[in-house]
Amino acid sequence: MRTPSSRRVPEESVTPAGSWGSAATRTLPVMFGYLPLGAAFGILAIEIGVPWWGALLMSLLIYAGAGQFLAVALMAAGAGLLEVAVATLMLNSRHVFYGLSLLKRFQGAGKGKPYLIFALTDETYSLLTSQPGEERHDHTMALRISALNHLWWILGSLGGAMLSTALDFDSRGIEFALTALFIVLTLEQARRLRQGLPFIIALFAGFGALLLVPDQHMLLAAIGATCLILLLHYRWSKDDARESSV
Repeated sequence: MRTPSSRRVPEESVTPAGSWGSAATRTLPVMFGYLPLGAAFGILAIEIGVPWWGALLMSLLIYAGAGQFLAVALMAAGAGLLEVAVATLMLNSRHVFYGLSLLKRFQGAGKGKPYLIFALTDETYSLLTSQPGEERHDHTMALRISALNHLWWILGSLGGAMLSTALDFDSRGIEFALTALFIVLTLEQARRLRQGLPFIIALFAGFGALLLVPDQHMLLAAIGATCLILLLHYRWSKDDARESSV
């Protein structure tokens, strides 16, 4: 007879990879970027007249990063909700590429799949795509990473909003935290992948888009060009491998 103690414990519940501590360790670079950047958003939101709870709700329910900065700037200029929604959609349209590349990864995620989709930011995407091979389909770890990144952003926004209501200080330059965060994440991916070609292609695509495309569409054009070139490179490499095997 099988006793309760002899039941098999799910492997993901006992492995260090699936622990909250492991997820928290991996999100530390994001935390150091999200806390000051979220605080900058909270401060700016208060400065244009958004109540502290409004800034908190935006970070909790919208969670759009740069889109939230755009939203408060448009609201300060008197834009309507429809204009804010359309502008945010255009700004975050690059997430279409993120979702397409994670279709197989999120299969079988169950009830957590909607939240994984909702919480897919640039930084979370970078962490998920940098996971070791054995964790590529660990949905529990993906959920924990996504939830912790969301938490860092919420805490930063709330802290900035509360600080702005209590103190008067010069916040110029705090928005550079976003640039610093992207640099750290790019270096981390380069270290893990050990392949320079994707980053070289992205660099030249970015410069090309900066010169040839209007500023508001530069990022989407750069991502699209990078994906197209990488797909063509993959196809050419596959054809070459097939010809060499004949």
